[in-house]
Amino acid sequence: MRALVMTGPADGPELTEVREVEVPRPGPGEVTIQVSHAGINFLDVMARRGDPGYTTGWPHRPGKEVSGTVLAVGDGVTGLSAGDRVAAFTAGGGLAEVALAQASLTVPLPDAVPFAVAAGAPLMLSTALLLLTDAARFVPGERVLVHSASGGVGGAVAQLVPALGGGTLIGTVGRAGKVDATRGYDAVFARDTDDLAARIGAVDVVLDPQGTALLDLDLAVAAPGTRIVLFGNAGGGTRGDLPPLSTLARGNLSIAGFSISSLSVSAPHRVAAGLRRVLDLLAAGSVTAPVTEVALDDVAATHQALAEGRGTGKYVARVQQA
Repeated sequence: MRALVMTGPADGPELTEVREVEVPRPGPGEVTIQVSHAGINFLDVMARRGDPGYTTGWPHRPGKEVSGTVLAVGDGVTGLSAGDRVAAFTAGGGLAEVALAQASLTVPLPDAVPFAVAAGAPLMLSTALLLLTDAARFVPGERVLVHSASGGVGGAVAQLVPALGGGTLIGTVGRAGKVDATRGYDAVFARDTDDLAARIGAVDVVLDPQGTALLDLDLAVAAPGTRIVLFGNAGGGTRGDLPPLSTLARGNLSIAGFSISSLSVSAPHRVAAGLRRVLDLLAAGSVTAPVTEVALDDVAATHQALAEGRGTGKYVARVQQA
């Protein structure tokens, strides 16, 4: 079968290629999925760079979310059968014609949700939902600041906040050219804007995928009781120290970390429940999830666009026609 393979760490696409690999077989508690579409994420770029914690070695098979039909099920799997339409969170290898997934992280796909849209649900939409509901404990009416608002998770947050009761959404983006392209926000600022903290104003929730690079800004705009959630480390490099407890206590602030990859291992039922919820919201038309489709052969170039900050919104790979 055809699969995307990264043969070594690189800042560019030169060590990423589509090659023939062996078709996986499901073990106990696993399923194989004939992949229709697979999500493309900045996590893939972090793995390509060789960032600690994002790959276990080379060659590396990227791809964390897929949609398609069940090809085969392993021993002990119930509730899923060959031919079922599904969306799934994968440990890796999703950018391939056949992907292996835990049955506990594979969810039936409502007929009303197209495969292309569903491919962005396991990681992008589920991450956004769990960031808001579990990590940040979002309450309707709150002011939410989202860094990298033009990306896939940022777009998903913009869809989900209204569905969760509504609030005020403020976003930041890495360059001025992305301001007008960022949809669903009440205000969007480039991060080099003068007096940025004053322009943003006080917020109740901060969702920050930039490691600790923007933590000083997060603290500057935090209202009493603000919840700051750090997820990812898009810029790479070493994360800085967190503020001392005295700073947090003085401002009645909290800082939380979130990793859907880790949560999928430690509490897969929570990730699967989040995926079911966002798929139901998509089926009901309560949220939409616009995606840009690219061919599997063009994924390496899409990764490079993300790495260079040229990507906007959510990208999915069209692996094969359903």
